[in-house]
Amino acid sequence: MKSYVCITGAAGGLGKAFATECASRGWNLYLTDLSADSLAAVAGGLARMYAVDIRTYPCDLTDPEARQAFWEQVREQRICFHFLVNVAGLDFEGPFFERSNDELRKIMRLNIEATVEMTRSSLGFNAPDRHYQIVNVCSLAAFYPMPVKAVYAASKRFLLDFSLALNEELKPRGVSVLALCPAGLPTTVACIEKINAQGWMGRVTTMNVGQVATRTIDLALQRRAIYIPGILNQVLRILGGFFPATLIASLVGRRWQDTRRRSILPVQRAV
Repeated sequence: MKSYVCITGAAGGLGKAFATECASRGWNLYLTDLSADSLAAVAGGLARMYAVDIRTYPCDLTDPEARQAFWEQVREQRICFHFLVNVAGLDFEGPFFERSNDELRKIMRLNIEATVEMTRSSLGFNAPDRHYQIVNVCSLAAFYPMPVKAVYAASKRFLLDFSLALNEELKPRGVSVLALCPAGLPTTVACIEKINAQGWMGRVTTMNVGQVATRTIDLALQRRAIYIPGILNQVLRILGGFFPATLIASLVGRRWQDTRRRSILPVQRAV
């Protein structure tokens, strides 16, 4: 029976980087994302470059019925996995009061609910003769209370603690879980604009997406529990542990206020 790597959010920048890295290692892929057309484009490009079997299944992971249909399809196809990469995630950046209940609900449903359920369901399809690796894409934001990104950061904190606990719990079952905690990643035009708006600090903490994907897979195979890409980001994480959470929240809040002002000013000048 063929074994596959399941990647959620596979049509996004980081998801495509993981798909490319896994295909280059000769691993078969099972890709899911919201858009069927985007998935087809990713799969078609990779199929032309690598001799691996690539299957796609478009799915709205915020919908419990859609997730159930996804796993029913996997069962019907008699698929098994040796790797799961939970990339799919969502954020509506901005002040909490300006976010709608629907937006906040979508963040929690995708970042938390969907990741937990996809992880739990995948364990019923892991290849019996192989060690099973899981990567959950968290964030450097998981380590800090973050004004303007309060629900997003809290959801990533949940994923970090969930991943670390699960990694320990599932060791006897031949399963390891790695929490990937990157800072900025230039995956979309919007992400690049936000990174540039943060000035020098945003640029120096940003990492190359392809390099992050490669290193993440390497460390997952070594059964590491956590990966923070970048020496500076690792230092920031260590330094953050010496200060009270209230002070961190205050400093982060001031930084985001400055960032938002820099993002808005060019638009105001044009008007």
